[in-house]
Amino acid sequence: MTRGTETSETLLSRAAWSRIVEPADEVAGMLVAAVGPVAGLRWVCAVSTDPDLVGQGVAQLMDRLGLDSPTMRQRLVRAVARWAPRVTGLDPRHDVAMLHGLGGRLVTPENEEWPSHLDDLGAAAPLCLWVRGESRVDAVLSRSVSLVGARASTDYGDRVAGEMAAVLADHGFATVSGGAYGIDAAVHRGSLAASGATVAFLAGGVDRLYPAGNAQLLRAITDQGGVLVSESPPGGVPSRVRFLKRNRLIAAAGSATVVVEAAWRSGSLATAARAFDLLRPVGAVPGPVTSMASAGCHRLLREGRAVCVTDADDVRELAGSTGADRAGAADRDARRDSAARRPHDGLDPSDQQVFDALPVGNAADLAVVVHEAGVSVDDAMASLGRLEVRGLARRDGSGWLRGRA
Repeated sequence: MTRGTETSETLLSRAAWSRIVEPADEVAGMLVAAVGPVAGLRWVCAVSTDPDLVGQGVAQLMDRLGLDSPTMRQRLVRAVARWAPRVTGLDPRHDVAMLHGLGGRLVTPENEEWPSHLDDLGAAAPLCLWVRGESRVDAVLSRSVSLVGARASTDYGDRVAGEMAAVLADHGFATVSGGAYGIDAAVHRGSLAASGATVAFLAGGVDRLYPAGNAQLLRAITDQGGVLVSESPPGGVPSRVRFLKRNRLIAAAGSATVVVEAAWRSGSLATAARAFDLLRPVGAVPGPVTSMASAGCHRLLREGRAVCVTDADDVRELAGSTGADRAGAADRDARRDSAARRPHDGLDPSDQQVFDALPVGNAADLAVVVHEAGVSVDDAMASLGRLEVRGLARRDGSGWLRGRA
């Protein structure tokens, strides 16, 4: 998508869309992607004026798009029925002006500030973002990790979350969470204590500092270089469904997602599941085996949907598996290696490059190793053979990862 070509009409149309649809409305996402936010809004407003026009309007739209799917036709008809009650009385200029009055702004996919991470959500990507805070959203999220967990957290969970966030801030990582009580609050406070940036994705409008008990914390986030973000317009009321939909944004925003503390049915497990589906690295912090507050983390680890992380260095390594901080893995091993000589000391430059490119957790395809190492396929295969003999590389299915030597 071309950035930096936003017009006033486009911005206002997306603002109106955020008032019409609920978060993660894939039909709206597909419609806007197909015809654009302006034309899509005009079409919805036109067919919503009379129920008798809906069938004809949908048929004409599908002909225009070259679609012949009864299922899509039915989805569009049902979508218009749920959108129509909100079309009347739209005033996007008022919404935008209200947020401007609070020092906020509307960020759209046409704007250079748009965080491209969220495009991975496809048709469920937000149509726009309402933002408070002076920092650019894309800049803050360019090097970030999502830390989530239970609202009913324990002292153990709060301590781990806060310390983890603070050390990550010291190493230049922003944290992403949901602004709620418990682990979310501990994460935000930890980042702020270390003068780091943190991002809170809210389930309601950013003009409503919810929960009220965290209002001071949420203000501190914007005062200290962080941002508050929501896909709901000003005045949007937090609801259970919106909380659940909001979780997908947290999962998509960070380079990795870590569940610090979660019970068996915690909502943060849904965030982890979405991150897993988006091919983001997922980590979980183990807790006492007797603690039900950590049962969800243990479940993720047992099912193989997360790797074990115990401190910020583990998180940095996890985030580095996407290519952002791969050197962190070697730094961590060096600090924890009690031997004077490391197993990979003495490698020739080509073998060292390939070794550095190997992930620690999830296996990478040969093509990924070649790309990260910057060597040819033949050189990579030769190096992998030598590393495998030394126990520094091992196969896992069709992929490769570091050995246990």
